[in-house]
Amino acid sequence: MLAAQVASSKCGSSSSSSSTSTASTNVLQVVVNGGPTNNALNQLFATVTICVPGTSNCQTISGILVDTGSVGLRVLSSVLTQQLQLPQQTGAGGAPVVECLPFVDGFTWGPVQTADVKIAGETASNIPIQVIGVDKFPTIPTSCSSQGTSEETLTDLNANGILGLGLFPDDCGLGCTLTGSTNPGLYYSCPTPASCLVTTEAEASQVQNPVSHFAIDNNGVVIQLPSVPSGGAASVAGTLTFGIGTQSNNALGSAKVFTLDGSFNFGTTFNGVAYPSSFIDSGSNGVFFLDSATTGLPNCSLSTGFYCPTTLTSLSATQRGLNGTSNVVAFNAGNVDRVNATFSALAEATGSNPGGFDWGLPFFYGRTVFTAIYGRSTPGGTGPFWAY
Repeated sequence: MLAAQVASSKCGSSSSSSSTSTASTNVLQVVVNGGPTNNALNQLFATVTICVPGTSNCQTISGILVDTGSVGLRVLSSVLTQQLQLPQQTGAGGAPVVECLPFVDGFTWGPVQTADVKIAGETASNIPIQVIGVDKFPTIPTSCSSQGTSEETLTDLNANGILGLGLFPDDCGLGCTLTGSTNPGLYYSCPTPASCLVTTEAEASQVQNPVSHFAIDNNGVVIQLPSVPSGGAASVAGTLTFGIGTQSNNALGSAKVFTLDGSFNFGTTFNGVAYPSSFIDSGSNGVFFLDSATTGLPNCSLSTGFYCPTTLTSLSATQRGLNGTSNVVAFNAGNVDRVNATFSALAEATGSNPGGFDWGLPFFYGRTVFTAIYGRSTPGGTGPFWAY
């Protein structure tokens, strides 16, 4: 479930509510609610400010999905004003660079442009971002379109953008710098809007994790959300804190650190069976694992991809890091069909993901969860890791 370095996520809807910074410059208030289409389930949203690099020509955009399972800021072209003309990245021969980023439920297509990104009191200056949309590059190459469903509009994506705050500084890494079949094909050179070919992309030119470019709080993020009562809640407010152990408000404390394997996953054991392909991802709107035949949980009739047991079902699984740290996680599976039109936050939302465990946003409820960036030093060791 990885696209290059990107852990795929089940992306959801956006929020029309504004998220504002708290008194601390490294803390942003975030919210789980219904979003602009009023149908989001377990989607966490923030507000970011995007500026033309080095200027005061800026736009503040709410409804951005907070996704620790991907890397980089991606914004719908339809929400950008005409006044915000971001510089277009170019490659060999001056051709514009466009990206195709696959997620588990589709892909985003659009040009790579540069911007100053401001979140709470932090700034990532002059970094590449993706502007999602087919308005400037309407012909999507088959090597991209074959990866799933195109998500280019608010209707497709159900969010104004994605704030990828995952495990890496950039969204592809070494693979995209190589030629030939080893290149995963995320980046394209487009000499004309209808002619795009896979190209190499230096790591510094790839879409960047904004946190990795902050001046101080640049080694990871902390998401803290309250518990959600059984049956769901209309909305939930929490905090997104930048940095791990860089200030008094982001200390690891007694959190358990789970280091990752070579595929940047950790292990989950469920019903006595080990599933090594497991990850923690705020951009997934449920806990996704196995299939109905394996779990004995019936699929929903209305909520595609979710389980709908007739009664609340208690489950547990053991997470284990490469460092041997382990923890038994108790969770519930509920009937998503009964609540998904009423509540935006549901702790017992579970669904199908054969072969591994995707610990999505329900895992975050009632916890303080740390995501450490690859190669960055923290009091818990060098990233990447998850901790809670």
